[in-house]
Amino acid sequence: TVEVEARSLPMELSEKGGVENNGFVQNEAFDDKETDTSSQEEMPNTCTVDVDPVAVEETVLKPYAGMPKEVLLKFSSQARYRVTREILFWLIIAASIALVCATIAIIALSPKCLDWWQASPIYQIYPRSFKDSNMDGNGDLKGIQEKLDHITYLNIKTIWITSFFKSPLKDLGYGAEDFYDIDPIFGSMRDFENLIAAIHDKGLKVIMDLIPNHTSDKHRWFQLSRNRTGKYTDYYIWQDCMQAAGSVVPPNNWVSVFGNSSWQYDDVRKQCYFHQFGKEQPDLNFHNLAVQQEIHDIIKFWLSKGIDGFSFSAVKFLLEATHLRDEPRVNKSQSEESITAYSQLYHDYTTTQVGLHDLIRSFRQTMNEFSREPGRYRFMGSDDNEKEDIEATMMYYGKTFIQEADFPFNFNLINMKNLSGNSIFEAVDLWMKNMPAGKWPNWAVGSPNAARISTRIGKEYVNVMNMLLLTLPGTPVTYYGEEIGMENIASENVSEEHVRSDPVVTFPEKSPMQWDGQVNAGFTEGNSSWLPVNSDYQSVNVEIQMTRSNSTLSLYRALTMLRNSELPINRGWMCYLWNDSDVFVYVRELDGLDRVFMMVLNFGQEATTDLKAIVPNLPSEAVVRLSTHFSNTGKVVNTKLIKTEMGEGLVLEYKTAKPVHTMEAFQGKCFVAEKACYSRAFNLLYVNC
Repeated sequence: TVEVEARSLPMELSEKGGVENNGFVQNEAFDDKETDTSSQEEMPNTCTVDVDPVAVEETVLKPYAGMPKEVLLKFSSQARYRVTREILFWLIIAASIALVCATIAIIALSPKCLDWWQASPIYQIYPRSFKDSNMDGNGDLKGIQEKLDHITYLNIKTIWITSFFKSPLKDLGYGAEDFYDIDPIFGSMRDFENLIAAIHDKGLKVIMDLIPNHTSDKHRWFQLSRNRTGKYTDYYIWQDCMQAAGSVVPPNNWVSVFGNSSWQYDDVRKQCYFHQFGKEQPDLNFHNLAVQQEIHDIIKFWLSKGIDGFSFSAVKFLLEATHLRDEPRVNKSQSEESITAYSQLYHDYTTTQVGLHDLIRSFRQTMNEFSREPGRYRFMGSDDNEKEDIEATMMYYGKTFIQEADFPFNFNLINMKNLSGNSIFEAVDLWMKNMPAGKWPNWAVGSPNAARISTRIGKEYVNVMNMLLLTLPGTPVTYYGEEIGMENIASENVSEEHVRSDPVVTFPEKSPMQWDGQVNAGFTEGNSSWLPVNSDYQSVNVEIQMTRSNSTLSLYRALTMLRNSELPINRGWMCYLWNDSDVFVYVRELDGLDRVFMMVLNFGQEATTDLKAIVPNLPSEAVVRLSTHFSNTGKVVNTKLIKTEMGEGLVLEYKTAKPVHTMEAFQGKCFVAEKACYSRAFNLLYVNC
């Protein structure tokens, strides 16, 4: 045996303690050719190599980059790698399940987002008076398009355009001659399509008026009906009239809204037709299914044009009793012959008849067909103005599972007979306590059919009324010009020419919008306007008020910014704190937020109010966030001694851990429509507080 020493190699060879290596086996062919057996000793069959076992283990078992699959699998099967891998796998599974559960929980607990018709005030435009683009003295659709930046400047996202159908303009366009066309005075259908595109390009929404109750007597349907042509024969309400002494005796004592008999004799058909309004506006017969279908087709036409919603006006007049009985007299002793005024009868058979709400629900269903796209919900409002019957008004909301209008328009703040802190409270409370649970309120302080705020209650109350409007819960509706405090035009400013051109009424609340101090207040570049501009236009206009921080316009804009940015005002609780002949005080709160806004609004004379005595937990001081007197903004007031002048309004801000709506003393005085709670930890809203 030959001992081989390899001391210079990393592995030491020896017989003792070596490992057998069969890798070097003598090749016999090789020995025959290359080896001289006579001169060399016989080669051993084996050799032993002395190797350090630790070094071998480290060399064989240590992973390295680029190892082949077989080696990788050898290591992956080891416990330390397998256990780690399984732990990571189950952690990922658990995290995924937790993420899915958290997402489901957030969706389930999150409150419904406010829709577009809830999140923004609505700006109502009477198109003939907003902006004239072609110098003919009449506002038009192009004029509205030119002034869309004014809407965005006000932080408003929704526009309401009153009637612009082709019409003889009796009752200023509320009797349509063609429901499928634009009156030429306002422009063309192309102008309308361009306006809709421009409105949507700015991220705004638009709703329009629809008065389905009647048409103009110039309408094609009426002309066909009076001639008894086919299906149109019964499109209107016709009755035989008795002739007596050369005069027409109507079928009953029904009186129109404008006074005198609601029946008009037609020489062509030799019958009387029924009209709830002017004789030029015959009522459609909604007992006729073909008439109902016509209205559904009209709704579809305008929705397909891009309209985002409708205000359905005069809906309580849609149906009349078919028995045609006389309506009961308010004064039983009054003779039938002397009844000429609408207020002299109880309108039991000509308003809110059985089946009315079925009709309105059918309109809603048609609109829902166009609400299926995300973000394209179509709004439906109803204008019934049931002044004396709040329960009848609330029926237009529909029921829990039967939808009608998103809301009936609320005119309580317009219909007040006198102004005081108490009357404002009563108008607000009347709506809130009668509104069905879960429904959304709305408020208006001006409209095309009511005197402007400045004229109705006085200039000194314009700012405080706007503050009330924009801090109450729900959707505020602003009639054009109220954001700058426009007044009615004086009757002496209306010339005989204006009266002759529109013999119905002069409508002083519809005077042209006052844009600047130039001739015709920037409304038109023509020589005259369809109604005269108010004489105060040089001091009351948009341009000048934009430059003044203490103007009505600046306050209006600050209020809309506050409403849009503060959750308690946007969708929180409202609680009444106090009301008397001078002031109305309420708070806006949100569960989870310690920040509260308190409105102290003066609708009477100068007053001092101790709110600390009314709410003992109230902080002793509050900061003036906004004031109708701009110099007071940012000041600190003592809640035991809050002074307000006539027509002054304060938006106060304070922090508390005890919100008013949680106090037992104020249960029944707090309301919330879309309830939500704020989580400070996650910075999100949730439902279950």
